[in-house]
Amino acid sequence: MKYPELNISFLMKGCLALCLSVAMVSCQMPQQQAKSMVTTADATQLLTEGALKVSSKQVSGVPVIEIDEQTQFQQIDGFGYTLTGGSAFHLNNMSAAARTKVLNELFGTGEGSIGVSYIRLSVGASDLDEKPFSYNDLAEGEVDPELEHFSLDYDRRYLIPVLKEILTINPDIKIMGSPWSPPKWMKDNNDTRGGSLLPEYYNAYANYLVKYVQGMAAEGITIDALTVQNEPLHPGNNPSLLMLAEDQAVFVKNHLGPAFENASLQTKIIIYDHNADRPDYPITILNDPEAKKYIDGSAFHLYGGEIEALSEVHEAHPDKNLYFTEQWVGAPGNFPENLQWHTRELIIGATRNWCKTVLEWNLAADPEQNPHTDRGGCDRCLGAITIDGDKVIRNPAYYIIAHASKYVRPGAVRVGSNEVGGLPNVAFKAPNGDLVTIVLNDTDKEQGFAISSGVGNIKTALKAGAVGTYVFPAE
Repeated sequence: MKYPELNISFLMKGCLALCLSVAMVSCQMPQQQAKSMVTTADATQLLTEGALKVSSKQVSGVPVIEIDEQTQFQQIDGFGYTLTGGSAFHLNNMSAAARTKVLNELFGTGEGSIGVSYIRLSVGASDLDEKPFSYNDLAEGEVDPELEHFSLDYDRRYLIPVLKEILTINPDIKIMGSPWSPPKWMKDNNDTRGGSLLPEYYNAYANYLVKYVQGMAAEGITIDALTVQNEPLHPGNNPSLLMLAEDQAVFVKNHLGPAFENASLQTKIIIYDHNADRPDYPITILNDPEAKKYIDGSAFHLYGGEIEALSEVHEAHPDKNLYFTEQWVGAPGNFPENLQWHTRELIIGATRNWCKTVLEWNLAADPEQNPHTDRGGCDRCLGAITIDGDKVIRNPAYYIIAHASKYVRPGAVRVGSNEVGGLPNVAFKAPNGDLVTIVLNDTDKEQGFAISSGVGNIKTALKAGAVGTYVFPAE
């Protein structure tokens, strides 16, 4: 059989044209990029966004942060602030346009917003209200165990209107309540400051907290979680309450837990809400099975102790959650020190030690750090923002939280990442599949490094004391 003669010249030309065409298409394909967001200690960069080339090639010559998305830890509820009564007072007094603008910046998720996803409220007054108050204040010598005079009216002045505006911006934001003190007639010293809850009013106080959750729900505000008592071992604040671990266990198992159950409340009960130097406090309560069955987890501050102590509570009761709920920045603030310490200990440290939230104290104050109560109220607590009329100044806690809140959205899961000397870090897999890594340069000189993941590798550098958030797009 005779085959037709092949035109070799024609075939060669065709192959060359095809190769050139493939090469051109390849050149036109966009290079995959990771997002970056950097804040430097000297504040020359503040949440400055950029892009980094993602390469399939391994990086050498610099430390490598390796992300292991198959190793998963706790799910994140959110990052944010305490919305004190004073914060709500200042926000409420802004013009409507200015307030809407700053609330969208804080709680929105679009361009120019930082995506705050969790807020903590005081149940009644905190020390950053203009005065102590409860929802059942009576004339001297009167008592009201049936709570006939319970009212949220004081919160309706400032707090509830601001909350409703926040909820229009982010209807899914999670809200935690924390009481600083019961009504003083329930206490053994009949004072807003210090003292202990009288045993004969344990039931009344449990019902008081039920009424709070129900009352907020009637306003369209869901209280996702409630801590039993803010700083139960610090009775020197105003308002405050001393509540020892043994007493909190009795209150939860015999009164608060059953009261929530009888009222069919879904609000989580969270114990302790104080410093990391006493992990024995929540462990003692959780060791009581009758109390434990009502408890979702434990909350912590870091005015004492080491952040690693939180893992002791997790190891003792791994079926219960951990929350980081408060840390202040002292006025007037020290931007390099605050950025470095809070990022290392809280954004990275608390989440690496199992916390589902990281919350800073507090959202807003005025230029004089007002309001605050007398006899123990904090007169140096710098808000994440300072509000002066309609003027807004962004302070260290604003940037600290933003480095997590903007990209580590609720439902994200912490994933594995190796510890690298001088480069504390934590990694998350976001609900949309993005891999988010937060890195601090905890040294006194610029540091180059790489981040390696299943998506690819990036190489970058941070100045001394700088923080970077890096986002690998979902595969």
